[in-house]
Formats: sequence, structure tokens, C-alpha cells
Amino acid sequence: MVRLRGATVVGPEGLVPDAALVIAGDTIAEITADTGPSAHDIACDGGWIVPGFIDTHIHGVHGLDVLADAASGGVAAVASILPRYGVTGFLPTSVACAPGELATFLAAVSAAAADGPADGARVLGAHLESNFISADYKGAQPARCLRLPPAPGEPLERDGTFTGVAILATIDAHSGAVRIVTLAPELPGALDLVTRLTSRGHRVSLGHSAASFEEAQAAIAAGACHATHLFNRMPPLSHRAPGLAGAVLAADAVTCEIVADGYHVHPAMMRVAIRAKGRGGVAAITDAAAAAGLPPGATARLGDATIRVGAHCAELADGTIAGSITTMDAAFRLLVTAVGLPVVDAAHLTATTPAAAVGRPDLGRLAVGHPADLVVLDAGFRVRQTWVAGQCVWNNEGGAAVSPAEVRS
Repeated sequence: MVRLRGATVVGPEGLVPDAALVIAGDTIAEITADTGPSAHDIACDGGWIVPGFIDTHIHGVHGLDVLADAASGGVAAVASILPRYGVTGFLPTSVACAPGELATFLAAVSAAAADGPADGARVLGAHLESNFISADYKGAQPARCLRLPPAPGEPLERDGTFTGVAILATIDAHSGAVRIVTLAPELPGALDLVTRLTSRGHRVSLGHSAASFEEAQAAIAAGACHATHLFNRMPPLSHRAPGLAGAVLAADAVTCEIVADGYHVHPAMMRVAIRAKGRGGVAAITDAAAAAGLPPGATARLGDATIRVGAHCAELADGTIAGSITTMDAAFRLLVTAVGLPVVDAAHLTATTPAAAVGRPDLGRLAVGHPADLVVLDAGFRVRQTWVAGQCVWNNEGGAAVSPAEVRS
């Protein structure tokens, strides 16, 4: 038994100041007012205890890319690094690639998920930024790997290269590893693909797309319930042509990701989206590339492309944005400072909402009987400790980051 005491516990609906949180085995056994020292104490005086962060969209960190390094243990290595940033669960995210690379990646995700959270973050399945996206809104995705959704009778190969059938066959072969699939709903055959993927238990996400408002609505009616990095790699929101972004903001059934680095989306637009969707409709993500955690000017990989650490994000050689360089603890700090969210709402966006979106409502909330996946933050919202399944997997003294006066309770 372990007792974390002296911090403010951020519960699903409110704060418990000067509290004690008791961990018994791998679960939360008790959350009460602090009654003084005991033999099982870890002092967290003046800090915060929040649900462990869950990142549903991350390509890598510290020079490791989950796709490019899949064969050499990259997924498990990223899982071991992420707790230092407060992450207790994540979806390794791929870019468009060939069937063989995809199979290797999904096998690595399955293996890392099966091994469990022994000393790192939980691997909660894969997010595929798939081959079925718009060439006009591909961003840093490799154009040579983009394909149309499979058509009836289409072969696995045509003219010496793979087709959409081969990609879908690979997804089917590793179905248990796939949690989210991003696609562009305006492509020919996309609505049938939405229906097929959702019927197999995958969560379809709309993104990297030129879809009109009506095309997006049709995909949502077909079962799409997620949106990939809202506002990024889709047409801008317009009052006469709301497009994909407008359809997502108007649909209660859709959870939208927002890259919470303050650069991909302006904090003011983040506030607009959060007010439209509510805290249960927005999942803060990093969309971090392997460049995250590296010094300015350093290079890394995104799939088989070389990227570098720019001033605000990861970039291809031509300056194309290639993911972020932020981390989930920094995203949390941004939400409570620049965006101005109450701490409870920030915890929903970084933990509770993404956990529910990936089918794990047992995670992402601090409540008795739930898994002891949590983060101890100091007064400035720097990570002091990260706990996964009742085990402390990261321990750091931390330091002040923001003034308490900047924080809304």
C-alpha cells in the first residue's frame, strides 16, 4: 500500500484539496482528506495529482519513430520514455506506408500491448494515419503510398505496386492491434470503407481531407466518430462553407483531436472548439514526431522521411510541418495557462476524454476502484512522478513552470 498525501487531487468532477490518495496493488483504494502522516506516505505537498495523460496521436519521441523503428523495438522504447512526460497510455501512430512496413509496425504494437505496462506507458493500440487520405491535404505523408479505398474485385497489386486491397488485408490480419484509422471521406469508396472498418471494431477518424460539410456529414452518419487534428490538414472553417471542421464541431457524436502545442492551433481557436464541443468532445494530442525532445536543428525520421527540429514544430527539408515537438505535460500546462481552462477540464482533455475515445473508460480518471494510472505534478505543473498500474515508473523532482496566479481552479 502507498499513500500519496498533501496534494490537490483532480477528480472527474472537481478538486479534492490537501488530499490523500491510497494505492493498493494496481488500483486506487481511497481518496480522502489528508489526516496526517502514516507509515506508507509519499509527500506531494503543494502539488497536484492528475489522471495519467493519454495521447491518442503520437509518432515518436527522443529520436525514435514508432514506424521506422518498429522492427528494432521502437514502440516499446517509446513506451518506456513517455512516463517522464506524464503519459500513462498512448496510441503509436503510423504514417502511410507499404503493407510490409505496416505489418511490422502492427506486430510491434501487438507485442508491446501484450507485454503490459511493466516499466512504461500502456500501449492501447495503433492509430493509422492511413493510406486513404487526400493527396491535396497529405502534409508530410508520403504521396507514393497514398491509395484509394479498395474497389470490388481489385487485386492486391497493380502495375507492380500495392493497392488499397493490400493495405486493408494487412489491417484485417492485425485487426486486434488497430484502434483508430484516419481517412478522407470524400474519396471514392470511402463511405463503404467507413462502414467496413467500424463493423470490425475500429474507430474511424476523419482527417487529411478536402471533404465538404455534406461529405463529412455522410461519413459521420456511416459511423465515423473521431476527427484527426482538427483544423490541421483540412480546409479552413468558413461561415458559408463550414467543411469538415464545421461538420466535426457541429456533431455531438464526434470526438476531435487538437494538437495542443499553441502553434498548430492558436489558443483562441482552441477555446472556440472546446466551447463548441465541451470537455467530453475534445482530446488534446501532441502529434509529436521523433523530433520531440531533441535540440533545435537536430534531425530524426518520420516513417522513411528525414525531419528536423524547427523553431515551433518538426519540419521536412522544404519546411512542410511534419508533426509537433511538444509533450503531453507541456500540453497540459498550455491548456491551463494560454487556453485558460480550469484544471479539471484540462484533465478531461488530456486523460478522461481520450481514454473514453479509445474504449478505456476505466483509465483517465482518479476514482476508487480504477487503475492507479496517475501523475504527480508540482505547483508549476511539472512532472514529479508517474504511476502506471500502481507502480512508480518515473520519479523526478521537477521545478516551477507557471505561477499559481495563472491557474484557474
